[in-house]
Amino acid sequence: MTTTSDTSLDTGSARATRRDWAGLAVLTLPTLLISIDVSVLYVALPSLSRDLHASATQQLWILDIYSFMLAGLLVTMGGLADRIGSRRLLLVGGAAFGLVSVLAALSQSAEMLIVSRALLGVAGATIMPSTMAMIRHVFRDPAQMALAISVWMACFMGGMTVGPVLGGALLERFWWGAAFLMGVPVMVLLVVLAPRLLPDVRPTRGGHGLPDAASVVLSLVTLLPGVYGLKEVARGDHLVGAALGLVVAAVAGTVFVRRQRRIADPLIDLSLFADRRFSVGLATFLVTGVVMAGVSFAAALYLQGVLDLSPTAVGAWMVPQSLVMLAGTLLAPRLDQRFDTARLVAGGLAVAGVGLLLLGLLDTDSLGLHLVAMVLAAGGVSVPMALVINLVMGVTPPERAGSAGSLMEMCGELGVALGVATLGSLVSAIYRLELPGLLPAGTSTATASWVSEGVTTAPAAAAGTPDLAGSIVGAAQTAFTDAYNVVGVLGGVALLALAVLVRRVLAAPADAVEIPAEEAFLETTAA
Repeated sequence: MTTTSDTSLDTGSARATRRDWAGLAVLTLPTLLISIDVSVLYVALPSLSRDLHASATQQLWILDIYSFMLAGLLVTMGGLADRIGSRRLLLVGGAAFGLVSVLAALSQSAEMLIVSRALLGVAGATIMPSTMAMIRHVFRDPAQMALAISVWMACFMGGMTVGPVLGGALLERFWWGAAFLMGVPVMVLLVVLAPRLLPDVRPTRGGHGLPDAASVVLSLVTLLPGVYGLKEVARGDHLVGAALGLVVAAVAGTVFVRRQRRIADPLIDLSLFADRRFSVGLATFLVTGVVMAGVSFAAALYLQGVLDLSPTAVGAWMVPQSLVMLAGTLLAPRLDQRFDTARLVAGGLAVAGVGLLLLGLLDTDSLGLHLVAMVLAAGGVSVPMALVINLVMGVTPPERAGSAGSLMEMCGELGVALGVATLGSLVSAIYRLELPGLLPAGTSTATASWVSEGVTTAPAAAAGTPDLAGSIVGAAQTAFTDAYNVVGVLGGVALLALAVLVRRVLAAPADAVEIPAEEAFLETTAA
């Protein structure tokens, strides 16, 4: 690691013991579960909606309320972890997650499940920053911390991959509540083993025990309306409410930053952003999340709506990119020991950018090319993502590890929301713009309007006009492919530009640039 030497790490301390590595295994349990819990619900949603008679709006809330609460409380819980101790908060959150999982599984109505999912989001917000903070406390050796973070991240991504498969297997044999109950034994193991294997690190810095109440409220008013607004923009619904939410978030966020500068014990220590490695690491995590989330959203529609693959086949064709991403994540620390960190991060982003540029060459039957492009993109981003997490946590003082972990998680949540809202909306806009000129003559206004709702609706919309059905579906597939081409190229250009920026900033001498804390924070969040 030639460009990320870090004086905040106690490199003279003893290397991790077997007990520490066993503790890492414990930390991966809730991480794996939470990532599975996100993806498994998509498989369980149809059956639980039938049993609970959930309306379309209630189904959206069942899906979204978890991420709303998680994103809204991450900053608060990260600050709380730094004040009361990461292990203590992890145990409380794990116990709460297990109990609420039982409540969710036994839900008798859609309203009860929505409340349960909200409580699961609160518990999840305590777990994710705590696990990252514990890694920062336990693994003081830079190389070992890099490996621990890579293992942690690989488990998170692995959970996202196996979630739908595991969910499908459970639902074939049990009712939908089993998708929630599988978390109970995991959290029982966490609560039993964590006190034995993880150190009880108590905060050493001054503080009031609890975060500043006004800062907590401001962070909630910033993040909850902000995430809501982004999701509604992505759906194209409730645009007035979405715009209002974004305005409220911007105003509250500005007040929040100013308050953090004034108070003695801030919820987020803005001085962390004065280290450009911290700022660039968060910005890289955020921008890459935006690009990959938006492209992945469009990729799923391309595979199903244009290539006409079944959901099972879509999952199978996504396995190679998932495996490549897992491999890259686990190889990252070994590569970081042999090569320059700045070049690795920039090189990985460049490879991912080239992969996304290949999406600009797709036609309506380019399954092989799509696989190559997504494998390059997934493999390319895997190394930088593992390294920037290590970069951010490595330059963070241990007593601020909870806050740093929460900021990383927040960037991930915002990246997904922003990616779908921006690039997803762009795909829809280009599709609707291209479609009228491609539809065959004689297509009725009603049919054209139905097809314009999305490429996956085209077959049903065209069924009423058998003579034109093939041409209508072909027009929709061509229009969507054109839109996907544009988004792929834009995503590729964004990652290539980010690669150049990261290379320049991280390769500069450590003391070459001093960034005012507030300016660095605003630049990072605006990225």
